Amino acid sequence: MKPVAFDYAAAKDVASATLLLTEAADEAKPIAGGQSLGAMLNLRLARPTVLVDISRAADMRTTEDEGDAILYGAAVTHAEIEDGVVPDATPGWLAAVARGIAYRAVRNRGTIGGSLAHADPAADWVNVLTALGAEVVLARKGSSRTVALPEFFTGPFATVLANGEVISGVRVRKPTRTARWGYWKFCLKVGDFAKASAAVLLDPERNETRVLLGAIERPPLLLTDPSTVLDARGALADVVKQALPFLSEESHALHVAALRRALVMARSGGERAA
Repeated sequence: MKPVAFDYAAAKDVASATLLLTEAADEAKPIAGGQSLGAMLNLRLARPTVLVDISRAADMRTTEDEGDAILYGAAVTHAEIEDGVVPDATPGWLAAVARGIAYRAVRNRGTIGGSLAHADPAADWVNVLTALGAEVVLARKGSSRTVALPEFFTGPFATVLANGEVISGVRVRKPTRTARWGYWKFCLKVGDFAKASAAVLLDPERNETRVLLGAIERPPLLLTDPSTVLDARGALADVVKQALPFLSEESHALHVAALRRALVMARSGGERAA
């Protein structure tokens, strides 16, 4: 199939993007890499009358070091993170995750903001950035707001983005020097979406522990009591069962294995594997 007819407008910056989106009301959609939206257009799952191209918006292609965090423009690509073209807020963790996203052709075009806006529950950035405590900066005509990722995702492929609003940036906190990290995902083949994923962040200087279960056909889940995973008060299988009672037996087994591997990696100071 081919998309329905639409008009095209290129935004030069965030201000012009929000103006164009506001003028078209709910008939417009922003597009950057188009790796997800392009397929939806062709299948006519999305039928905008106007596409607002933000891929070359100057202030969405930059990064800003804020001291304790780095603010990434929403149009920064996966490949730019993978290749170190932009700074890594972590000790290489983001680059390692980017390297495992789909295929290089996708990484060359796909953007960090676009991935979060699409909100696929199996997507790497959706899960990894939630586990790292990242925030999104949302802009609309004349104003902006900052939203933590657990509040940003409202369901599978659903977010709090309002009409005329766009992700302008993604803020990723820098972990402390002694922080440790693990991320593991299961895919049927290279480049496929994850069938199960888990992430563990151990940051003793901040007294912060974050344990996440992802690829669960809904927004990722941060365990409310991650200590149950760390101090062996409960078997991992029981922890996952209690947190995600709706999983099938097969999916439960994959998530338990993903959590176990992410935990081992975090404790050993590893980065990521898939």
